[in-house]
Amino acid sequence: MNPDRLSLLHEVADAVAAAFVGVRDFGPSGQRAGQYALDVVANDAALQVLRRAGVGVLSEESEFEAGATGEVVIIDPIDGSTNASRGVRYFATAMCLVDADGPAVALVANQATGERYWATRGGGAWCDGVRISPSECVDVTDSIIGLNGLPPHPLGYRQSRVLGAVALDLCHVAAGVFDGYVDCVDEAHGVWDHAASVMICREAGAHVVDLLGRELIVLDQAARRTPIAAATPELLAQLVAARRGA
Repeated sequence: MNPDRLSLLHEVADAVAAAFVGVRDFGPSGQRAGQYALDVVANDAALQVLRRAGVGVLSEESEFEAGATGEVVIIDPIDGSTNASRGVRYFATAMCLVDADGPAVALVANQATGERYWATRGGGAWCDGVRISPSECVDVTDSIIGLNGLPPHPLGYRQSRVLGAVALDLCHVAAGVFDGYVDCVDEAHGVWDHAASVMICREAGAHVVDLLGRELIVLDQAARRTPIAAATPELLAQLVAARRGA
C-alpha cells in the first residue's frame, strides 16, 4: 500500500468538510430519488481531490471512474444524508481504498463532530490517533446493538439504538461503543455504505458478515448487502441466528 493513501483520504474528508460549510440547500437534488443537494456538493468536492490523485472512484453519487493507478476508492461522500439535512449531528464521509491485494486503507469521518476513525491493512484501527478495540460481549442478552430499521421480530438484545448512519454505527462496534449491529432492512446498503467501516471493524478485531454470507467489499455499484457485526464470534452467531429467525 502507498503510505500516502491515508493522507489522501484525510485530504478528501477535509475537502468535503469545507464544502459542507457552504451548503445552504438541504432539500432534494432533483437529480435522482433519495439524493440531497448536499450529497452532490460533497461528491463534487471529493472527486476533485481523488481525480488529482489518479485513483479510480466508486461513489454512491456518480458513475464509476477508472483511475490510472489501479486503485479504487469506494466512497459515500455523506453517509447519513437525512441526518445532515435535518441537523442531526451524526453523518460521515466514508472511504475505503482497494488495491490489487484488497482493502488497503479506510477512513470514516464524522463531519458533524470532527471525529475520525481509520485503519490500514495489518496496522490496526484507530479513532483520532487512539487505537480501538471491540467489547468482550458474548451474550446477546447483555448487548447494546445498533440497528438499521425495525427488527422483524425480537432479537434478544438488552438495548438498541437507531441512529441513521451505518458507517458510524459499525465504527462504534469496532470501538466498543456498541456490542453489535444488525441491518433489519433486506438489501438496503450499497458497498459505499459499509466498506470503510467493515475494514475498520476487522482491523480492530470485530466481526462483520453479510446476512446471506456474501462478500461485503465488492467493486460493484449495483450490489446490495445486509451487514451484521459483533464484538465477538459468539455474539455474532446469536445475532445472525436471531436476524434469520432461527
